[in-house]
Amino acid sequence: MFENLPEHPHIVVLTGAGVSAESGLKTFRDSGGLWEEHSIMDVATPEAWKNNPELVLRFYNDRRKQLDEVSPNPAHYALAELETKFNVHIITQNVDDLHQRAGSHNVIHLHGELRKARSERFPSLVYTLDHPEIKMGDTCQRGFQLRPHIVWFGEDVPMIQTASAIVKTADILLIVGTSLNVYPAAGLINHAPYGCRKYLIDPHETHEGSMYNLTHLKEKAGKAVPALLDKFLREFNR
Repeated sequence: MFENLPEHPHIVVLTGAGVSAESGLKTFRDSGGLWEEHSIMDVATPEAWKNNPELVLRFYNDRRKQLDEVSPNPAHYALAELETKFNVHIITQNVDDLHQRAGSHNVIHLHGELRKARSERFPSLVYTLDHPEIKMGDTCQRGFQLRPHIVWFGEDVPMIQTASAIVKTADILLIVGTSLNVYPAAGLINHAPYGCRKYLIDPHETHEGSMYNLTHLKEKAGKAVPALLDKFLREFNR
């Protein structure tokens, strides 16, 4: 099945909200553009931050507290185990830390990290939080207000070039828990080499069309990813 692949393949994993949803984290797409009763335009745009920073901070403080109430699921743990056997990079659209808590180390966060804050004036000043709340008056070392370290709608995605370079070297590409509707993340799949073997894990019908070398596993991530891990271990005799 894996003929023409190197003995030590590079496996790249693109993950989205569906993986976190199986751990109990809600996504705004679950309710028609609302996220915990809030319109995305009110809490996830630069304009929202400018107009009502208190609301934005409160919203993400609540998300951070919710994160403490959930745990990684079997898909997260299977991906972490995969990393112990293969060269694996995870590129995630999720802002939670469930991949890391499961044991994964090579994780690229395209849309930021919920447990970090950054200066509203100097984006390179990023801080890991040791508490669940960012408050008005919390400032960076240069005296400017801290904001969530999240890539909001309308903002550039700083890690997209790094992610693209990683995908270009993939021998196997796993697409897990993402509808591939949010750009530029959705375009990453087009950067995979022609001969790259692709697996789409999604229980629903999708619009992947006739993408070359793609296998669609119509199951939830918590079931399909551990099964795929077992397949890889057998096929590569790990």
